[in-house]
Parts: sequence; C-alpha cells; structure tokens
Amino acid sequence: MSSSDDDDDRTIGSSSAFSVDPTREIASVFDDLEDLLKNGDVIEALSQKGVNASIALTAIEGLRAYLEGKKADAAEDFAMVAEEIRGRLELARAAEGPMNGHGGHS
Repeated sequence: MSSSDDDDDRTIGSSSAFSVDPTREIASVFDDLEDLLKNGDVIEALSQKGVNASIALTAIEGLRAYLEGKKADAAEDFAMVAEEIRGRLELARAAEGPMNGHGGHS
C-alpha cells in the first residue's frame, strides 16, 4: 500500500465549505439556565446574595436576543437590566447612610 492510499493523509480542501450552527445548543443552554433561575431554591440562594432572579432572567433574554442577531431587543433588555441594577445599588447606598459618622460618600 502506498502512502497516497493512506486515508489519514486526506485533508478537507478549501473548496468544501464547513460551517457550524450552534443555535440549538445555545438555545438549550439558555433554556436550562432559565429553568434553573425559576427554581425556588435557586431564587432563595440568589436572593440571600442580593441577586434578583427576574433581572437575571431579563439579562438572559437580552443575551439570547443578541446571539440571535436581534440587537435592538438585546439593547432594550440590557438597558433595563443596567437601570434596575443601578437603581438597586443607589437604594442600597442610601439605606446604608453616612459612613463612619463623616457623612458623604465612601
């Protein structure tokens, strides 16, 4: 058998187009993550860390939309997520009050 007959020496030529479409796999990962974030035990654990599962779900929707090429929808979702997180941070800072009795910001 000559080396030209060896199957291991064959390569895919540049004339053949190879493409990957991870759409189903990505959708499956997002579906699993959404299911996880809707689980009561997970929601409770996240809440104890100050993480709002509803905001996280919206962030997932935004990323899903972005990966699907729906950039306007993604931008809207991400803007809402950023606004909600920023608002909650401001509320938390206001609730802490002045630091070390010196007033002002830390």
